[in-house]
Amino acid sequence: MTPRLFTALFLLLFIAACGTHSSWQDNPQTHIVRKGETLFSIAWRYGRSTQNIARWNRLGDGSLIYPGQVLKLNGPATSSRRSSPSATAPRRESRPLPSIPSQPSPNWAWPTKGRINVNFGAKPGTGTGVLINGKAGQPIYAAASGRVVYAGSGLIGYGQLIILKHNDTYLSAYGYNASLLVKEGDQIKNGQKIATMGEGPERKPRLHFEIRRNGKPVNPRQFLSAR
Repeated sequence: MTPRLFTALFLLLFIAACGTHSSWQDNPQTHIVRKGETLFSIAWRYGRSTQNIARWNRLGDGSLIYPGQVLKLNGPATSSRRSSPSATAPRRESRPLPSIPSQPSPNWAWPTKGRINVNFGAKPGTGTGVLINGKAGQPIYAAASGRVVYAGSGLIGYGQLIILKHNDTYLSAYGYNASLLVKEGDQIKNGQKIATMGEGPERKPRLHFEIRRNGKPVNPRQFLSAR
């Protein structure tokens, strides 16, 4: 093999390896906090619950994160390997992680007028919610009472996004907005106007509506009344 061919082969293997491990979608183990990120935006990005990330990193109420901090994105793994008693040094038992009780679903209402045009899991869009067709600028309402835990455009694929926390189990999200009428920390009532509809995929007026239970997307149709 010539030196030039060897160099080219090495570069191809290096690029392939980088591409394999660089994507956050490949079940990463940690995340380095960047300026402007919140625990909720990080949890949303990786499909985790904020409570679990707080537990795994011993964050208490989860509010104390800072740029440069390395967060674990998975719980402690249990090892299947066993050592003989004589070869094993005594270890101090770690404190067990507190359990997270499941809380009931709120009473959901439709977040805007219009019919679901793209179903849960389908494209175009992220597939983690549904797309509701409408008209540009029409009102977007809170589907249930809660607190704004994210309002901005820092999450790729959602446009201007609002995330509401309803309890420790349920979150809802409203994406592709033209304008945001609330800010982080606001307490929101069911049916309150929180945004106006903007353009979604294919440059059509649409709302991305999403419900997450313990950090995982679930089909909003099971919670919304029939139309």
